[in-house]
Amino acid sequence: MSATAVHSLWTTVGGATSVAPAERFKAPVIEYTQLTPVLIVIGVAVVGVLVEAFVPRRSRYYTQVFLTVVALAAAFAAVVGLAAGGYGTTKAHIAAMGALAIDGPTLFLQGTILLTSLVAVFTFAERRLDPAAHGSHVDSFAAQAASVPGSDSEKAAVKAGFTTTEVFPLVLFSVAGMLVFPAANDLLTLFVALEVFSLPLYLLCAVARRKRLLSQEAAVKYFLLGAFSSAFLLFGIALLYGYAGSVSYATIANVVDGSVTKIDPALADTMGNDVLLLIGGAMILTGLLFKVGAVPFHMWTPDVYQGAPTPVTGFMAAATKVAAFGALLRLLYVVLPGLAWDWRPVMWAVAIITMLGGAIVAITQTDIKRLLAYSSIAHAGFILAGVIATTPEGISSVLFYLGAYSFVTVGAFAVVTLVRDAGGEATHLSKWAGLGRRSPLVAAVFAVFLLAFAGIPLTSGFSGKFAVFKAAADGGAAGLVVVGVISSAIAAFFYIRVIVLMFFSEPKADGPTVAVPSPLTMTTIAVGVAVTLVLGLAPQYFLDLASQAGVFVR
Repeated sequence: MSATAVHSLWTTVGGATSVAPAERFKAPVIEYTQLTPVLIVIGVAVVGVLVEAFVPRRSRYYTQVFLTVVALAAAFAAVVGLAAGGYGTTKAHIAAMGALAIDGPTLFLQGTILLTSLVAVFTFAERRLDPAAHGSHVDSFAAQAASVPGSDSEKAAVKAGFTTTEVFPLVLFSVAGMLVFPAANDLLTLFVALEVFSLPLYLLCAVARRKRLLSQEAAVKYFLLGAFSSAFLLFGIALLYGYAGSVSYATIANVVDGSVTKIDPALADTMGNDVLLLIGGAMILTGLLFKVGAVPFHMWTPDVYQGAPTPVTGFMAAATKVAAFGALLRLLYVVLPGLAWDWRPVMWAVAIITMLGGAIVAITQTDIKRLLAYSSIAHAGFILAGVIATTPEGISSVLFYLGAYSFVTVGAFAVVTLVRDAGGEATHLSKWAGLGRRSPLVAAVFAVFLLAFAGIPLTSGFSGKFAVFKAAADGGAAGLVVVGVISSAIAAFFYIRVIVLMFFSEPKADGPTVAVPSPLTMTTIAVGVAVTLVLGLAPQYFLDLASQAGVFVR
């Protein structure tokens, strides 16, 4: 292009003096008040990183625990404030220039994630379960994560009483990503949120104090398979952008149902190409089903749950599922409702093999953490039954189930941290024989959690399963309910088996001991039991709350 032509272009664009600068450049409008929960968590996470750099080592643990608990509590208070201000119902809208949806499901899921994370963080802070090393209290995390397992530098770090307090800002960064994930209203925000909460989890899985090599293997598996799922998601985003000419949920939904009016000339040839829509939608669905832990994208779950430090496993098992199901609901109900005839049969198949696969394979497990991992896979199938309902009751039943399930999960993994032998946590099922005679209270609490997982009446598990199965039946998926009930019966077998093992087997002479935890872990377990019983005995208020919150803003 000649210099004259360039000059001509420049004068044409720059010389449009009739247009006021304010009209040519519109500043973005960010509703900071409605983003307060996310901003609090991210802000304190950044402060936590600075604490690692500037606060003396002996004071870091207390500073980080205090900051983390305050951040999560303050963010939860902000969510409650937004809900009380009507942002979950009458004032629900799209915020941050179309990037985030502030509505009922967003606030309900954010509240659940924050409360679950707050309870889980208490298990991160626990320092009374292991005997003191060289006069220093120790927690579940490596003394120095960067040192090679078994090396002289690791021994020196243990001797010096070092602790990996970086886990607390990492948890906050992960929670911040989880808060954005179910609220994302465009595909790029969805992807960024996925990476923000996944990357800290890969690191957290690798820093176990005991069984370091198993922990690092779990982290590498999680990272590699997580990278695959992220790649699927990103490729799907690219294809959907080619199909709709936009990454915005609303625009894509309009192109899918044919109500779009303005077509970008550059994308006129690809817009409306159903091949791009179907393949792109399937790829994004694959990425989200991986995070949910649904079959056949579940292979990482048992290995990572077993290898990660148990407090991290509890946090990840509860909070990640809540965030991932929130994002999945929004994708299917807001972006692809016009494609329900295509995705419902696929989700039927995924739900059936997830329920049956998780329940059947769990029977063969001999490690308590792997058993709970396959249990979580089966529960993902039960929750998918509610997703498939494609009704408002489907949304509210899934929200209720996620709230109930998350607290049971955190409580169950908190109990697992208490049963210990000379090598740390005694997770092999044979070690749990006779636990009810050694420590009746701990065994009874764990039995309550197992009965809730099994869906026995008067527990939160029964209320949750009843809600999702009823929504699925009303939504025309009665066959799915039959499979769900059969899977629940199979799953009940291995939950009851563990209870029988604890209460009706003779304890071994060399069996594990039950550590006496600090009030931190006691609080986690007590909250888990309380929520399990309250949602089982008097679920109506919370079902109504989930019902009010179950309307997506479009």
